[in-house]
Amino acid sequence: PQDLATPGDHKQTIEVGSLTRSYIVRVPPAYDGKKPLPLVFVIHGGGGNAEGTPKMSGMSDKADKEGFIAVYPNGTGAFKDRLLTWNSGNCCAYARNNNVDDVSFFRAILDKLEKTYTIDSKRIYATGISNGAMMSYRLAFELSGKFAAIAPVAGAMNLDDPKPTSSVSVIIFHGTDDEHVLYQGGKPKKNFDPHERIDRPVSYAVSFWTKHDSCTSKPKREENETFVKETYGNGKDDTEIVLYTVKGGGHAWFGKYMGWPWE
Repeated sequence: PQDLATPGDHKQTIEVGSLTRSYIVRVPPAYDGKKPLPLVFVIHGGGGNAEGTPKMSGMSDKADKEGFIAVYPNGTGAFKDRLLTWNSGNCCAYARNNNVDDVSFFRAILDKLEKTYTIDSKRIYATGISNGAMMSYRLAFELSGKFAAIAPVAGAMNLDDPKPTSSVSVIIFHGTDDEHVLYQGGKPKKNFDPHERIDRPVSYAVSFWTKHDSCTSKPKREENETFVKETYGNGKDDTEIVLYTVKGGGHAWFGKYMGWPWE
């Protein structure tokens, strides 16, 4: 059997209900089994998969450099390992149609990883793009006690009547020219999902979380030619909400990698 503590990638499977689910764990060179490390879920977009996510996000390089464990889960689909989606509420495709219990999948991964690795339970995070960003919002609602923060990229918060039980920090990245998930909300101009949907605006997520975390109502604002950064601080349990509005940004993972969600 493979030594799961060896630095590098470890593809693993887990039974969740009647499904065998898979994910990849990236163990950084800094892992020694003694010092608890942070854990970051990196969730692919609709049509993507776990294998393409490190390339899309650059997160394995970051994990190795900064010393955290990265986890790339696979969604579900009609084909075994491609065109996969997440059941994030009103999106997307196979996972939504089949009412796949993705929240239980993440809970099961967490339980297993906390038994396998030495993880800092106060520093568990989720980020994702597009349908994966929507899934990160769902995790913040339904597993809020587990996650310290989420970082949705180019995704809407569309769940009805969310009731998180703990405070969660949120950092949102969204481009003003995104045609797949509109910054101002509404029906997507481009949509690979067979279902029609109406997305809520970015402002809805900001206002929900600033209120839930009892943050300041007026943000600290910084701006340059690329983005506007608005920070709502002083939340419960030292939480804060940060919005990066990327000027002219499309439906992508921003930064030097500029990955697309379906990679």
